Amino acid sequence: MPDWDVYLVTEERLSADRTTVDIVEGAIAGGVDVVQLREKGRSARERYHLGRKLRALTREADVALIVNDRVDIARAVDADGVHLGDDDLPVPVAREQLGPDALVGRSVSFVDDARDAERAGADYLGVGAVYETGSKDDIDDDEHGIGPDRVGSIADAVDIPVVGIGGITADNAGPVVEAGADGVAVITAVTGADDPEAATRGLGAVVSRARED
Repeated sequence: MPDWDVYLVTEERLSADRTTVDIVEGAIAGGVDVVQLREKGRSARERYHLGRKLRALTREADVALIVNDRVDIARAVDADGVHLGDDDLPVPVAREQLGPDALVGRSVSFVDDARDAERAGADYLGVGAVYETGSKDDIDDDEHGIGPDRVGSIADAVDIPVVGIGGITADNAGPVVEAGADGVAVITAVTGADDPEAATRGLGAVVSRARED
C-alpha cells in the first residue's frame, strides 16, 4: 500500500501546453506518492500508449500508478490498480479482473456509500468534491463542495485510506488532512502550476504539517 500524501490525477488539457509526461516527471521529482492516469478526452488507444510511458516512469521511481475508470487499460499497462466511479464496474468485478494485489479505489461523497465501498472490497476512497471545482463536470450538485467535515465523517466511518479530492490547493489542503484524510488528490494544483515539481513538494509539506497538527 503506498503513502497517500500527494495523489496526482493527470489531465493534459489542464497542463498549460505541457505534456502529461512532463508533468508526471516533475511531480515525481517533487515526491508525489500516487499518479492516476485520467485523460478523459483521449481515446483508449491513446491512454494505453500514455499509460505505458507513465508505467515506466512510476516503476523506476517506486510510485503507484492507478488508471481512472478503465480496468482493461490498467491490466494492459500493468498498473498498480484502478479507480472507479458510480458508472464504472463494481469493485468486486474489478478485483476479479485485476487480482488480489491490485489497488482498487472508489469515489464517494457520502458516509453510506463509503461503508458500502469498503464492504465491497475497495482499498481506498477518493472523497469529494471537497471544494467547488471546475475540473470535474460529471458530478451532481450535492457532490460539489462537501467540505472537510464530510471528509472527516467518512474517514471516521471506514478503516481504509481516505483521499480528499476536488478544488484542493496548497492553501486549503490543510483542513482536509486535519479532518482525517490520509492525503489529497489534485489535478490543476500541479498540472497548472508554473513548476509542477515545486507545487508537488509544497503540497506534501502542507499535508505533513497538517498531520502533525
